[in-house]
Amino acid sequence: MAVVIALNVLHQALITHVVYIYTITGWGDLASLQVIGWNMIVEGIINGTIAFLVQSFLAWRVWRFSNHNRLLIGVIALLVVAEFVALLACNALTFRFRVDMATWFATLVNFGVAINALAVAGDILITASLCILLYRSRTGFRRSDTMISKLMLFTVNTGLLPCVSAVASLIANLVAKDTYINLLFFFFIGRLYTNSLLTTLNARKNIRDMGSGVQATQNVSLSGTTFSAMGKRQPTNISIKIDTTQELATDEQLDQSGEPEKVKLASLGSTAC
Repeated sequence: MAVVIALNVLHQALITHVVYIYTITGWGDLASLQVIGWNMIVEGIINGTIAFLVQSFLAWRVWRFSNHNRLLIGVIALLVVAEFVALLACNALTFRFRVDMATWFATLVNFGVAINALAVAGDILITASLCILLYRSRTGFRRSDTMISKLMLFTVNTGLLPCVSAVASLIANLVAKDTYINLLFFFFIGRLYTNSLLTTLNARKNIRDMGSGVQATQNVSLSGTTFSAMGKRQPTNISIKIDTTQELATDEQLDQSGEPEKVKLASLGSTAC
């Protein structure tokens, strides 16, 4: 988390520097708008690194909650790593050949399309996987099923904005290839991923509270009459202890073999769309 916050601060500083160069230092100089500065290249790398770290964290949650499903996590890892590698390759080529805006739009715009397409695919797969795993964890008990529904809604909501931003950047790359519109959405992605991670981590306590049961015990004393072995009536006081336990979020299910299977709910609170 500390690494993501530090990268986010550096990301904001670079965005400020980029805006200052293009709007203050280069005011009235149209030629300067065609130059891709080092600050934009570094900003793009940091943006992609933040997305990579957050997606990796969410993929790790899918790995744990899916009981180490290698096929599922392999596909997710492939999408996440491919997105990061494509971003690094794009920025490396831009820096190596000192590409200007016109050349970038003519030769490297497909990298932008690939990066955004992989980001959208990875986010959707992560979110869908978590929602399906949660849905399959339903117990049939109202309390735990309500908690699962809230977790599914939370999973979708926390990843919705990064996914929408990636989709908007992808559409801009496809429809308006020779404009800067895609940068408007691309600059936001790193910040949205950071907020998604912060929301997920800060919500852990509330999620645990949702999954904790409340136990109440009350003692009821009854006065009654019993019979001895000889058939004689003998008055006695009967003390009855009634334990009332509300349904826990970790309700136990019995599988076909009769063994209890606990549903792990409180450990989950993700998201990415």
